[in-house]
Amino acid sequence: MLKGKVALVTGASRGIGRQIALTFGMAGAKVIVNYNGSEAAAQAVADEIISKGGSAEIYQCNVADFAASKTMIDTIIKENGHLDILVNNAGITKDGLMMRMSEADFDAVININLKGTFNCIRHVSRQMLKQRGGRIINMASVVGRSGNAGQMNYAASKAGVIGMTMSAAKELASRGVTVNAIAPGFIQTEMTDALSDDVKKSIAAAIPMGTLGTTEDVARLALFLASDDAKYITGQTISVDGGMYMG
Repeated sequence: MLKGKVALVTGASRGIGRQIALTFGMAGAKVIVNYNGSEAAAQAVADEIISKGGSAEIYQCNVADFAASKTMIDTIIKENGHLDILVNNAGITKDGLMMRMSEADFDAVININLKGTFNCIRHVSRQMLKQRGGRIINMASVVGRSGNAGQMNYAASKAGVIGMTMSAAKELASRGVTVNAIAPGFIQTEMTDALSDDVKKSIAAAIPMGTLGTTEDVARLALFLASDDAKYITGQTISVDGGMYMG
């Protein structure tokens, strides 16, 4: 489905990003596994793709750094001749009630989740316009649509990603570049695995489908949006949340 394509997945060493990288690799794309902290985890993702017959490389970059993001994307284009798919998945949380939230915690989340998404879109857009085609997929969140107590910084960053998605879609559509967002709800990851059974039950009770989603649920949608099957879909935010947000 993605044979011959080059895909950059940011924050791909774990969780949803890891699953998207694996899914794209199995679909025939050459995957650039971006990471910031754990080289070993990123290499493990790349090795798994390669062991299954795919193609993958790792690249360390803090996407919040404008210049470093440019260097990463320029290097990928120089080495491959093209860059067809960008998945802006890198993100962090620093939760806390608004009255206790520090400026540093607010800024850190905005810098990675929102500015990092801008940086990568900004630097990849020229190449995608030049090649008259590309797929940009941004990771939003159900929280960016509904808000959540204790997550003002995270909710603001993800609401910003949704607005950025629509604006970028309008700027790039005439050259065949689509820009869409995925808004996951509660997804089973290492983070949710650490929660107590009682907390998991209370979360599931708030979901109409009664269960947490999987990283595969998100990755399958990302694969569709990255494919030619989605060539006439742009500017959309699609929820993968078991019905938590309906609007």
